[in-house]
Amino acid sequence: MTAVVIPIVALDVSDRAGAEAMVRRLGDSCSFYKVGLELFAAEGPSVVAWLRDQGKEVFVDLKLHDIPNTVRGAARSVARHGASLLTVHASGGREMIAAAVDGANDGEPGGGCAILGVTILTSMDASGVEEAWGRSSVTVEDEVLRLAGLVATGGGAGIVCSGHEAAPVRAAFGDRLGLLIPGIRLPGGAAHDQRRVMTPAAAAAAGARWLILGRAVTAADDPAAAMAAVHAALR
Repeated sequence: MTAVVIPIVALDVSDRAGAEAMVRRLGDSCSFYKVGLELFAAEGPSVVAWLRDQGKEVFVDLKLHDIPNTVRGAARSVARHGASLLTVHASGGREMIAAAVDGANDGEPGGGCAILGVTILTSMDASGVEEAWGRSSVTVEDEVLRLAGLVATGGGAGIVCSGHEAAPVRAAFGDRLGLLIPGIRLPGGAAHDQRRVMTPAAAAAAGARWLILGRAVTAADDPAAAMAAVHAALR
């Protein structure tokens, strides 16, 4: 049986009013939303609570990266506000990832908030990684696989990677790690500031469990129609 792929719309807006307007426009066509750094910094946990009150699931994309005890406390707080997914940077290491998992589930394995490790941002290519990390001859796929290994040993539920690395991660880890794929574009859509993009159907075929839809939906003349196109591509 084909696994269900869950589309998530990114509320990359500056305030709650903008978020509420987009949620209203999408209506029943979307049941899962991403709250990222900009919106969370502007509105705090109240926007997560509002989305939950609307019957929506929430992915809080904060990409936490700090000492393990601090990340544990932050993950606990986010989870208590009703998040279903929360990101940390996989480069924070196995101990930090494990602390996030512990905090998000309040010490109870299998709780309601899954921790995902961000591997290589889709805005970066190999040369960008080389510059940032002071290394040469970097292969993005190898780095994603290495970081995915840290997430798996740290007890994370999955990783964030581009669709181009999804197939090798699936080959290496199978169902152990769920894959959240950003940089999703409808056929013919602009890549904007993403370097490694993919269509919904291609990402699903590569093994994605969750897809992040940003401007492909939110900047469309008719966001609900764009979302309908996404659902059609995933059938």
